[in-house]
Amino acid sequence: MGSSILTARNLSKVVPSAEGELTILHDLSLELAAGDSLAIVGSSGSGKSTLLGLLAGLDLPSVGEVALAGQDLGRLDEDQRARVRAEHVGFVFQSFQLLDSLNALENVMLPLELEGRRDARERARALLDRVGLGQRLGHYPRQLSGGEQQRVAIARAFVAAPTVLFADEPTGNLDSHTGERISDLLFELNQERGATLVLVTHDERLAHRCRQLIRLEGGRRIDHVPA
Repeated sequence: MGSSILTARNLSKVVPSAEGELTILHDLSLELAAGDSLAIVGSSGSGKSTLLGLLAGLDLPSVGEVALAGQDLGRLDEDQRARVRAEHVGFVFQSFQLLDSLNALENVMLPLELEGRRDARERARALLDRVGLGQRLGHYPRQLSGGEQQRVAIARAFVAAPTVLFADEPTGNLDSHTGERISDLLFELNQERGATLVLVTHDERLAHRCRQLIRLEGGRRIDHVPA
């Protein structure tokens, strides 16, 4: 699979339903290099989240294969896939997914502490400063605005230097102005850190900032062109 960071070949996902088998993703392939960016767009139920889950190794395809950072995810068991994610993947979610009992600094430190990194506090502090929250380290999620919470989530996603960052509707809970600032931040860090960025979004402006764009309809790719 060459020098690609993330490759999918002929992915399909079939699930049981009351009416029989339901195909929610049909024969989709893609290839991304280091530092590349991809937007996955489509209406609700089009298969976007299914594709994201398959690419991140959170689920396995019914047919096809995914290689992430040189690892064929289909050949790994659940624990091995979890280790690949811990080593190579960062996530940003629409709902932020911060721990309410931890302050901003502690939320960002957490992935590094789970790795046993002694520089967790220093790295987390530096990245929070980079996203403009250097004065908010001791604040808890409930004390932060939505945009500030998302910046904490972005710092947490980037702090362990992921190979690939998956963002699921990262601006979906934000007003348009704040969402634009968060989009700017994602792409700035994408360029600075060299991570490959995969976005699921309804925001066409955000999608067209990516180098590649896949549009899904009924689980089928209806285009796959440079954004």
